[in-house]
Amino acid sequence: MVLDSNRIKTEAFRTAALPFGHESADRLRAYHLKNGGVSRYLKFRHFLDNIVEGEAPAGSFERLLERYAAEVGRGLSSAPVAPGLERLRELTRSATWILASGGDQTELRGVFEERGLTRFFDGGIYGSPMPKDEILVSCRDSGLLDRPALFLGDSRYDFEVASDLGLEFLFVEAWSEFQDWRDHQKAHGYRSVRTLSDILDGID
Repeated sequence: MVLDSNRIKTEAFRTAALPFGHESADRLRAYHLKNGGVSRYLKFRHFLDNIVEGEAPAGSFERLLERYAAEVGRGLSSAPVAPGLERLRELTRSATWILASGGDQTELRGVFEERGLTRFFDGGIYGSPMPKDEILVSCRDSGLLDRPALFLGDSRYDFEVASDLGLEFLFVEAWSEFQDWRDHQKAHGYRSVRTLSDILDGID
């Protein structure tokens, strides 16, 4: 949601898996789309354990991660930043902002520093290999995350994490690849906006 990165990541999963064949790569891509927000580490482990036929060569897991990281790194360096981000931060100066991502933590911190986005997240930037639920539990236990709190997300997994932790959830639609989100929203009753800029209409 901060960067328009979902499609970059989706194609990076497929590209990373191509050495195992087009069919296997397409199946990984489909699995990723059904499990948005989940760590790459878990997705590649699932790929090797459940999609690849036979025993994968030694070092396959590490090579998948390397190929994926190279593809994503190229994309994130130029991905569009969410419109309205800076204004929203200005209007919520009293709030602590935490970024909990399925992306690699070291990679994210490097990209955000390079692009001048670290300053928005006074509560820190966190990512895999620790999953989002564990990140937010750690932030809660350390006093960084206090309720009431709003979780902005764009996947089914984001909603599940927010619900488990008793956080209010707001779905951001614009860059999401969660295809059935409208039915899911109807079933669970959470609010949604198209972009971060739409949030400004209520507080600006």
